[in-house]
Amino acid sequence: MTKEEALRKFPDQIEFSLNNYKNHGLKISDYTNVVIGGLGGSGIGGRITRIWFAEKLPLPVEIVSDYHLPFYADSKTLLLLCSYSGNTEETLTMYNEAIAKGLKPLVLTTGGKILEKAQADGMYHLIAEKGFQPRMALCYPLTFLLLIFSEFLNELDAAKTELSTIASRIRERAAHYESEAENLLNQVQKQISNKVIIVTDAALEGVGIRFAQQIQENAKHEAFQHTLPEANHNVIETYYGNVPSVFFFLRSGKNDRVEARFDFLTSLLEVEYHKVLNIAFDEYDLGSMFALIYRLDAFTLKLADLRNVNAVEVPNISSLKEFLEDVE
Repeated sequence: MTKEEALRKFPDQIEFSLNNYKNHGLKISDYTNVVIGGLGGSGIGGRITRIWFAEKLPLPVEIVSDYHLPFYADSKTLLLLCSYSGNTEETLTMYNEAIAKGLKPLVLTTGGKILEKAQADGMYHLIAEKGFQPRMALCYPLTFLLLIFSEFLNELDAAKTELSTIASRIRERAAHYESEAENLLNQVQKQISNKVIIVTDAALEGVGIRFAQQIQENAKHEAFQHTLPEANHNVIETYYGNVPSVFFFLRSGKNDRVEARFDFLTSLLEVEYHKVLNIAFDEYDLGSMFALIYRLDAFTLKLADLRNVNAVEVPNISSLKEFLEDVE
């Protein structure tokens, strides 16, 4: 499967997840906190989901991209573990810890050791399709997680309808989104040899992290993500013109004070000869967020072509995994 074919499968992944979702039947009142565990392309869906439900879910949600669960995790913790391959060593370690501590993890995967464990232990699990690089399979865990949380809030039917509409719209407008991605690249290609900085508000932090990760893995290029207002209390003092950089501002429009901060930064950075692209939402909703992820994914694939690098292979990550296999 080519990288372009994988991108065009975006809506298919949403529809597959809708068709293969199994109700969990759990009650949110039985838990005191939520932990979502996952790494890289398998973990970013959890970050996006946590932010989307931040003003809806009555429980704290923590993202763990590590080997170990938080000390507080216990039988009252709702644990969701995401590993596309099913063999992510950090996630497997979390699974084993969870069982030892009496937790009942919900598992999202395509197979591997974690599926074997979940089936043997009788744990709830959802199975995605194989055949993708984990980072190009985002819509499986993201859709599954959105449905899991929506079921807790008794909004499952509405969520299914909305996600189905989103999938159809992305399929219809895919070529348009890819054209927009090409336009973005044309605006920055003279400066893109330098680092890329992605600045977001809190609502789009997960999408911004995803964008940075895709630039790093697909285009093999340095990219960093910062969140406002926090980044205005520190990293703003590095925004000088020594090394002109490309800045992407992802703006949900949810907070007027943060919008004013974006406006100030735009003026500051342009004076310092940086390139600034403001990407703003007309309306902050789930459909707009999915569409933005698609456009930014397309941008990273086009950037890989511009840089003449292989967007599919990740040799350093592969070498690291081989090295770790020999580490006791």
